[in-house]
Amino acid sequence: PRRGPGGRPADGADAAAAPSRPALKTGPMRAVSAAEVDRALDYRRLIERLRQAFRDPCAAPLRHRHALARPSGAEASILVKPAWRDDGESPIVVKIVNVFPDNAALGLPSVHGLVAVFDGATGAPLAAVDGQALTVRRTAAASALAADYLAREDAETLLVVGTGRLAPALAEAHALVRPIRRTLVWGRDPAKAEALAARLRAAGRQAEPAPDLARAAAAADMVSAATLAREPLIRGDWLRPGAHIDLVGGFRPDMREADDRVLQRARVFVDTRVGAVAEAGDIAQPLARGAIAEADIEGDLSELCAGAAPGRRSAAEITVFKSVGTAVEDHAAAGLVLEAVS
Repeated sequence: PRRGPGGRPADGADAAAAPSRPALKTGPMRAVSAAEVDRALDYRRLIERLRQAFRDPCAAPLRHRHALARPSGAEASILVKPAWRDDGESPIVVKIVNVFPDNAALGLPSVHGLVAVFDGATGAPLAAVDGQALTVRRTAAASALAADYLAREDAETLLVVGTGRLAPALAEAHALVRPIRRTLVWGRDPAKAEALAARLRAAGRQAEPAPDLARAAAAADMVSAATLAREPLIRGDWLRPGAHIDLVGGFRPDMREADDRVLQRARVFVDTRVGAVAEAGDIAQPLARGAIAEADIEGDLSELCAGAAPGRRSAAEITVFKSVGTAVEDHAAAGLVLEAVS
């Protein structure tokens, strides 16, 4: 889309991104596959739809999370996330996600989910959408949207921390909002890091594995982390002036991807304040210790998109965006999917 000052879309782009009610039909509930979701959710269009959604957010209560004890001793989670508008027209969207961290040992994704879509006027079921595909794409698009306000305009080197399904999506989405020329990949398993770098090279990107996380972080203009880490991986003392840090993976209070020093050196932004404070260990833990205060959270995505919170103000400052996930994103993405398949 055409872009105006500060990286925001020009007037015509906003109009094109405005959501419209899909031409819904009565009849059997539609099953929407992952391949259909991927085709429907073009990143450029999705980023602009999210920008519009955060300017006029729908109702999206804090998600329900239920812990599951597993025979292995590892804890799995069920997440339930509803979103709706009271206009009687927009669809009602409920996402159910199962997070099983041990699945990696089985060669399976850690996250599986389903997005149920209901008619906003009658409550009738309309579609069951592949939740993993929708979640991956809307999460990557939300990070890219935040980076459009927070990352340096000339950011060229991206470090991706993690090698799961979100990692290549984050690399693709970030490269649409910043001129990324070099992508570094770090993972606990060097073979997986090399495999992801090779996949990115096959897609036309200059990418290489990064065996030393500290050196890679020090070289990066942007760091995007999507892991299930319980202990911080990224250290604030590693970061170069002007870096933008995108923390995506931690979705529980006991999960951390960055240490307190990262938060203390940076201007801090979140997707939603209530979600980040309640659910994100990268925010909740330093708050509990007094390492940061709630007043240090300078804005959320709604405030950034509405212009109520200033984005990047100088080339040297460090910025952090903590994403914990919100049903506002699911509602916007599901609307785009319905428009494509109806």
